[in-house]
Amino acid sequence: MFELSLQCPQQRVEDISDALQALDAQSISVEDADALTESETALFGEPGMVPQHIGWRQSRMRALFASNALAGGALHLMRGAQLLDDCTVHGITPVPEQDWVRLTQTQFAPVAITPDFWVVPSWHEPPAQARHVIRLDPGLAFGTGTHPTTSMCLRWIATIGHAAPLGRVLDYGCGSGILGIAAALFGATSVDAVDIDMAAVEAAQANAHSNAVTLHCGTPDRVSGAYQTVLANILASPLKVLAPLLCARVSPGGSLVLAGTLERQATDLKAVYQPFARLECIASQDGWILMTARF
Repeated sequence: MFELSLQCPQQRVEDISDALQALDAQSISVEDADALTESETALFGEPGMVPQHIGWRQSRMRALFASNALAGGALHLMRGAQLLDDCTVHGITPVPEQDWVRLTQTQFAPVAITPDFWVVPSWHEPPAQARHVIRLDPGLAFGTGTHPTTSMCLRWIATIGHAAPLGRVLDYGCGSGILGIAAALFGATSVDAVDIDMAAVEAAQANAHSNAVTLHCGTPDRVSGAYQTVLANILASPLKVLAPLLCARVSPGGSLVLAGTLERQATDLKAVYQPFARLECIASQDGWILMTARF
């Protein structure tokens, strides 16, 4: 593999990306050329905020080609088409062969939820102290146990599962299915795991099978009846829209558990849910909060 490296102004990035793709680049990456300097520019703020910029002032572009000849040919053709007139070409360099699968795997280690409850990728052995284990590999759907919102939900499930029945559980916006799997491991009588993304539905079903538990996976239109426990780990904006629906699904004496909300969004979310339930913040981690209500 050979890497062609360029530095380009924002207005050139899209055209150059299209050209690189047409010229058989196997991958293209774009990053802030001013990263880690005083000129670094953030494109995205907190969830729900509109980006202030559509691109960086200067971008570092890297394109991978199967051969030096392909990379050199692409550079020659783009120069001939004057695509690079206001860009800086850093050159073409060989990329050493690596075991990318093994390299990726090293980034995901077992995650401790409680001292005896762990989320463990398939290529690791569970720790000796793990009495409850979810086997889960990173994939297309959100939820590996590393994000604060997921770990707080899992910790709540483990705590309640030891103390009181979870009963019938709804995992709304299930992603990888990790919360539903945890609920099943900690004694739920049945679990419905739903998501609007069919890739997530398929991932949740596959992950449930890998953990020898049963999840009833599907899209939200299949939800019916009342649940002793309703879990929703999604962002604040959809949680606001879903307030009447989620609250209507909690049975008397049941629990609603909401994550995906930042500390600064707590007041707004409480106000939206006030006609239906009294939300309380029971945990926080790295600026994210876990909110619950009893019915």
